[in-house]
Amino acid sequence: MAILGIDIGGSGIKGAPVDTNTGTLLAERIRVETPQPATPEAVANGVVEIARHFKWEGSIGCGYPGVVKHGRTLSAANVDAGWVNLDAEHLLTQKTGCRVTLINDADAAGLAEMRFGAGMNNPNPVMMLTIGTGIGAALFVNGHLVPNLELGHLIIRGKDAEDRASDRIRLEKELNWRQWAKRFNEYLAYLDLLFSPDLYILGGGVSKRFDKYKEFLQANAEIVPAKMLNEAGIIGAAMNAVEHETH
Repeated sequence: MAILGIDIGGSGIKGAPVDTNTGTLLAERIRVETPQPATPEAVANGVVEIARHFKWEGSIGCGYPGVVKHGRTLSAANVDAGWVNLDAEHLLTQKTGCRVTLINDADAAGLAEMRFGAGMNNPNPVMMLTIGTGIGAALFVNGHLVPNLELGHLIIRGKDAEDRASDRIRLEKELNWRQWAKRFNEYLAYLDLLFSPDLYILGGGVSKRFDKYKEFLQANAEIVPAKMLNEAGIIGAAMNAVEHETH
């Protein structure tokens, strides 16, 4: 099934039509800047821009950087506070004229990697981490998603983990890869303590640079880059929309 997948991030909104049977993009993805401030209305206009680019009239799956329950967005760490407790599915459906289904962005990326990528057929505990403006996390046990963990907000040295070890912080503080990995290893040690996963899959913007820092990473589990790199969120958002179409 062809679904338009859109990944709403703190710095960019990315989208492309997805073949949800194969996990492949049906056209080159496009990216628009996330408006600042990232109010619901402004971000919705970005989603509309992507839908219009592809002349889209079918279903749309969207990944959102925060907690999503029953179509409502309940947190807003890297977007405007106007998203808190918003019926965002209704807003985006109204704005696009298409049926829109929302999911947490890291959960979306994890769905794609577990179905088609680095976690495929893995029955053990798997942690998907998306590293960009913030840090998203998705946990899978026996292939089943534990939704909305938002583990980027674990507190390390008095700060949210994503305010110490995200790609945004690496760039802002001009950290080299070794320096950034030292911070990220602290985060992985905390996750090891709490969840003891057997595999970490790293997605988001830094996934395509894995060779630059893999030698510096340490954890009590295997660490691999996402096979779909930064497109996992788009693909998983589309997959989630299919699940809602069939239920």
